Amino acid sequence: MATDREPDDQQLDGKVAIISGAGAIKDGIGNGRAAAILLARAGARIMAVDRDEELAAETARLIEAEGGEALAHAADVTEEAECEAMVALAIKTFGRVDVLDNNVGIGSSGSVVDEVIENWERVMKVNVQTMFLTTKYAVPAMIDSGDGGAIVNVSSISALRPRGLTAYSASKGAVISLTRAMAMDHAADGIRANCIAPGPVYTPMVYSRGMSDKAREQRRSASPLGIEGTGWDIGNAVVFLSSARAGYITGQTLVVDGGVTVAAPARDPNA
Repeated sequence: MATDREPDDQQLDGKVAIISGAGAIKDGIGNGRAAAILLARAGARIMAVDRDEELAAETARLIEAEGGEALAHAADVTEEAECEAMVALAIKTFGRVDVLDNNVGIGSSGSVVDEVIENWERVMKVNVQTMFLTTKYAVPAMIDSGDGGAIVNVSSISALRPRGLTAYSASKGAVISLTRAMAMDHAADGIRANCIAPGPVYTPMVYSRGMSDKAREQRRSASPLGIEGTGWDIGNAVVFLSSARAGYITGQTLVVDGGVTVAAPARDPNA
């Protein structure tokens, strides 16, 4: 049955959003922190979750400085018990859960020949298992809230364009498939599940590892638009997919890459 999904400006007013990987180095703006701030600006109450409590607390402080409502929480979302406790605290604090934004992830490089089993398992655990575990406990809370919900998982264009990052590409491909399965599994509950595939965005995770001016310029010029992506670009996509504006969208992967996957040359491993 069709319903009235006409959105308003405060499209997430009264909603509660859990954002994993919501921290960022110092005052930097990563994908998770940007999403948390922008979801709060759209009216949501925020649980900012990070393994590092200080980083989560800084995200909450930034939200509160703008008049938003936020709770910082430290959790290792590779651990099932911590995911269960995270959702339980959100319910205790806010009374409901409406949005889950999964941002946790790590990188890797090399082919299957280069990769070692310990790192393969670590990449899969951090990049895929975390999304399985957080969603496992968030979905029942969304159902109990009575208004459905929205899950947004962050993948990567590396899932769509393999380029020498085999374990990472495989894990991010699994995120896309997992998202599509979630969309089918929970559609009857009014829960939508979508995925974002970011391209090269300049975030604290990227520049904290060190990046030459040449490599940064190569990333910028890879976009047909000639611009560099930031965490805000990913955060804006999260708000859209979490809101009534995306009420007829589920099981999809939104590529946010400035057109890189359309026109990018092969990756230069020496850059």
